[in-house]
Amino acid sequence: MEDLIRVENLRKEFPVQKSFFDQLFAGKKKGFVHAVDDISFEIKKGEVLGLAGESGSGKSTTGRLLIRLLDPTSGNIYFEGENLADISSKDIQKFRSKMQVVFQDPNSSLSPRMRVGDAIGHPLKIHTDLGTEERKRKVMELMERVGLSPAEFLYYKYPHQLSGGQSQRVVLARALVTNPEFVVADEPIAMADVSVRAMILELMKELKEEFDLTYLFVTHDLSTAKYICDRIAIMYLGRIVEIGNTRELFDNPHHPYTKALLAAVPVPDPAQRRTEEIPRGEIPSAIDPPAGCHFHPRCRYATEACSKGRPKMKEVSPGHFSACILD
Repeated sequence: MEDLIRVENLRKEFPVQKSFFDQLFAGKKKGFVHAVDDISFEIKKGEVLGLAGESGSGKSTTGRLLIRLLDPTSGNIYFEGENLADISSKDIQKFRSKMQVVFQDPNSSLSPRMRVGDAIGHPLKIHTDLGTEERKRKVMELMERVGLSPAEFLYYKYPHQLSGGQSQRVVLARALVTNPEFVVADEPIAMADVSVRAMILELMKELKEEFDLTYLFVTHDLSTAKYICDRIAIMYLGRIVEIGNTRELFDNPHHPYTKALLAAVPVPDPAQRRTEEIPRGEIPSAIDPPAGCHFHPRCRYATEACSKGRPKMKEVSPGHFSACILD
């Protein structure tokens, strides 16, 4: 499969907002949040790449960078061979219909003053020349397809009149209405009830095949990633520490952080309790991250060499890469 997205040495730093007294005593020195710290990867056309890690690891920021909702500090983002990092904010508009996003909280991403049908059809109003009736017809067909039925009834509802599952389906429909090629799904089931999560995931898989989609699936839940993703990239404090085929990564995890995440996945059988040690402490501050391997202060296998320099990605098995000096 050919690459749809290719990322090279991508960085994103946010300046720290300091108080007046901090600025007065700190002088000209500025602090930065190193949200994304020099990452490289590719997403094949038609695949689902999972991006997993703890909160604060930079997953959502990476997703927003790929579709240029945020401007990168440095690095390259190639979409179908075109470097989005070199395109102005004005010119990026021509790519918007091809790249869409499903946000984590559907209620905060939907305008409370806009009816469901208008919210789903709004991208068509921006990116196409379809008339009012044509837009309405396409929106209602898509609503039926994603399970918003009867569309004639729900079309005129407001977001606060919908259930959590219906709101998530509205956001999915809005993302797909322009027939995009690439969708960033930023924890799309995190706000949904447990009873509807499986239905939303199954719907996303069906829509992927039907619309020939490519997903970046952002999640902190590896069990969910295992169900829907072809490959998984593990992210920690702005860096990708391991990436590989889903089955290979679950069967033969290499990086200690990946092993720790897998150890935290609940096991439904009481007779099969986890015995692996959970990492001590919490994820460090991205303003002043540890030297060397960012995970070494929490890693029980860490040696002095782990704090000396950034470990390079190495291929531990075909298509399976890990940024750890340990064998």
